[in-house]
Amino acid sequence: MAKRKQEYGNESISMLEGADRVRKRPGVIFGSDGLEGCEHAVFEILSNAIDEAREGFGKEIVVTHFRDGRIQVEDFGRGCPVDWNEKVGKYNWELVFCELYAGGKYDNNGGDNYEYSLGLNGLGACATQYTARFMDVIVRRDGKRYDLHFEKGQLIGEMKVSPADRKKTGTTITWLPDLEVFTQTDIPDEYFKDVLHRQAVVNAGITFRFKTQAERGFDETTYVYENGIADYVAELAGEHAHTPIQFWTGERVGRDRPDKPDYKVKLSCAFCFCPAAHTIEHYHNSSWLEHGGAPEKAMRSAFLSAMDGWLKQNGKYNKTEAKITWPDVQETLIFVSNDFSTQTSYENQTKKAVNNRFIQESMTDFLREHLQIFLIENPQAAEEAARQILVSKRSREAGEKARLSIKSKSLAGSVDIANRVQKFVDCRTKDVSRRELYIVEGDSALGSVKLGRDAEFQGIMPVRGKILNCLKADYGKIFKSEIITDLLKVMGCGVEVHDKHNKDLSLFNLDNLRWNKIVICTDADVDGYQIRTLILTMLWRLTPTLIQEGYVYIAESPLYEIASGGKTWFAYSEKEKADILTELDGKKATLQRSKGLGENDPEMMWMTTMNPDSRRLIRVMPTEAEVTARVFDLLLGENAQGRKEHIAENGYKYLDLADIS
Repeated sequence: MAKRKQEYGNESISMLEGADRVRKRPGVIFGSDGLEGCEHAVFEILSNAIDEAREGFGKEIVVTHFRDGRIQVEDFGRGCPVDWNEKVGKYNWELVFCELYAGGKYDNNGGDNYEYSLGLNGLGACATQYTARFMDVIVRRDGKRYDLHFEKGQLIGEMKVSPADRKKTGTTITWLPDLEVFTQTDIPDEYFKDVLHRQAVVNAGITFRFKTQAERGFDETTYVYENGIADYVAELAGEHAHTPIQFWTGERVGRDRPDKPDYKVKLSCAFCFCPAAHTIEHYHNSSWLEHGGAPEKAMRSAFLSAMDGWLKQNGKYNKTEAKITWPDVQETLIFVSNDFSTQTSYENQTKKAVNNRFIQESMTDFLREHLQIFLIENPQAAEEAARQILVSKRSREAGEKARLSIKSKSLAGSVDIANRVQKFVDCRTKDVSRRELYIVEGDSALGSVKLGRDAEFQGIMPVRGKILNCLKADYGKIFKSEIITDLLKVMGCGVEVHDKHNKDLSLFNLDNLRWNKIVICTDADVDGYQIRTLILTMLWRLTPTLIQEGYVYIAESPLYEIASGGKTWFAYSEKEKADILTELDGKKATLQRSKGLGENDPEMMWMTTMNPDSRRLIRVMPTEAEVTARVFDLLLGENAQGRKEHIAENGYKYLDLADIS
């Protein structure tokens, strides 16, 4: 007999205290309890040293990696305050190393200490200490040396104080990551080199030294860029830059919402057009934005609109030629942004993306202004940039046209899938972990999605007309449907059906699935919902494992486009529409109902539906698919009596939506 589960009552609730708040849940702070989280802990300590150097205190930072796994970060700044804090009633070393949400960077918007800081949350030093098997802290300031020794989140002994040279100041932190906290702690030297190299790029004139312990002594690598990102772009381009390297700076003051206080944003970027070595990187408060966020969106919008406008104005497009897309510009560009702000909203503590609305708006305006001036004042460079972009665009289009024009009547053999499935558009990458298949309705949506996608990892399969209702049809009829068999061939995993009518499709094997995500992308109208339901029903009957394992998604399409004051918002529901209009507070605005995917321009399609950073995907859960199939069968199946009863019970809820005029 199974043991009865303990009752869930008032005594079931517990609370983590002290070091356990991080040691038992390191992923909350560092994003992971694996190697990535351990690496991020290093960056938290390093970022404090960088903030101090950027304030003008110390121009050198030394990071040492010992063979036994110890890590040491040494700066030559003012030294971390550790003495008694009268205002708080604790020692400062307690606040910095033993208290979460404690630090000296909360009032940075006032223009005093750490105006532009990597770390604003007061978490990093304390969290890293909590996750260390041990940590030794040496602080030199005010002619004294302070020594602290921690083990697994606890101070061992007392703080030691001894005399020191007044001219030598700074903080040295040495720690050993704890394998009881992280699943892996063996950080490769490549991580340190990559991080220090990036920090040298965005912190002009600061020297970063990396020392790694070898069998005899230490190997040392030094990174320094006197002119920061401008030198870095020149390094990346080498002798292949087709336009002069541009370096732009500016400052803006504004707010994310009317009810929020103003904050400052300092903007800088360097770029050139260079198809031989295209690279795009964004940094904010010295933190590398691996996932971009606001700066990425701003750059795409500014460059795409500026170059498209120039091409139109100068008659560079051929008659009936489609507009350029972001991948066409991206293939020709080396671009590095290095922004700072006194208030920053990161996606999370790992700081891989920022989402401040004002940062995006100010950077968009900043880039557009400078690009317009650049294109006017540098006609030769503008011509060369436009030529490269058009070459990239026309090469992409020629490749897509070639793939679509090749047809084959054969359904078997080793022929490329693009050759034997009509109108299927493949992506370039062969890495299944990145590949995404968008299932769209009709040729109009195909054209719009194709122009708005990232051809590197996003493929497209159009559904021609209404797909068969697989709940009602027998397998003989299902496997005669060209739409269904083509879609199954593109997915590549076969079907979970043993039937004599299945002659052209293999039996199901999840390892043969060619995609990491299967995204159903239809219009936000009645027909779109019906097609979406039919596709879900087909997948549920023929390949239910794909839904059970979480491979199937629905792409949300915006219902409304709202424009006001040169800015555009997209609302995905009636509530979002109401919220946006309320926020505009009576300002003149244009409200337009979405016309369908086929009417969207490529930039809008990318931003609302295709861009992993801004799109909305809903993962289809097994229970949802079952309910959908059941409801669909009730409303459109052969159960006439059940349908009558359902309408009689629920029809009144939808009278306001009915067109009975």
